[in-house]
Amino acid sequence: MLDETNFQLLALTWIAIAILLVPIQLRITAPYGRHTRRDWGWTMNNRLAWILMEIVSPICFAYFFLTGSNDKSFPMWLFFGLWILHYVNRSIIFPFRIKTKGKEMTVMIAVLAAFFNIINGFLNGYWLGNLGAIYPESWLFDWRFIIGILLFITGFIINIHADNILIYLRKPGETDYKIPTGGLFKYISCPNHFGEILEWWGFALLCWNLPALSFAIWTAANLIPRALAHHRWYRTKFENYPTERQAVIPFVL
Repeated sequence: MLDETNFQLLALTWIAIAILLVPIQLRITAPYGRHTRRDWGWTMNNRLAWILMEIVSPICFAYFFLTGSNDKSFPMWLFFGLWILHYVNRSIIFPFRIKTKGKEMTVMIAVLAAFFNIINGFLNGYWLGNLGAIYPESWLFDWRFIIGILLFITGFIINIHADNILIYLRKPGETDYKIPTGGLFKYISCPNHFGEILEWWGFALLCWNLPALSFAIWTAANLIPRALAHHRWYRTKFENYPTERQAVIPFVL
């Protein structure tokens, strides 16, 4: 069993890795989705890859949370519920909604994503299940919880709405990419990424602990470079792409 000092050292190291990888991710676009390339090795079915690489997070989080020695207060069960809500959508519902017939994902990307999700699920589940302080019922009225849960829910709704626009962007039988419109696509190229960043910074605020902060930092470190790559791709592919759109944060970036 990890003691608190070693655990926090592990979490800080994980945060440092996220920050150190940002310059690399800004230069090298991960080869999946529209950026898929064959020079990264073996590929596998895109839908299966999504399921396998995402499902490990709720499994890992739930295992360490539920088997941990800590008592679980009502606020902590809410944390658990928010985590599971996100990942039921991301690992089970979303993969069966996307139109991925015939599409592949690089195996290396799926493995790296699964590794990230395992570490992330472990850090947050283990802390809440074993090492962290028990959150009192009064935490539900703390400003951090109130603002955090509002951010999480807002981000979740933005993420789902953007996914819906992208999923139904093409008519049956169409394969070409189109310029997405509606919702926050009016202002940014990747509102789905913006929504997910909001979610996990909201989660970090409402939990107010180091592992949740590490997840928020990793989410931003992964998705902001990804969104910038999407934005460049859109502007290169479409001559009439709206010039006023930012990449991921309205009016800012």
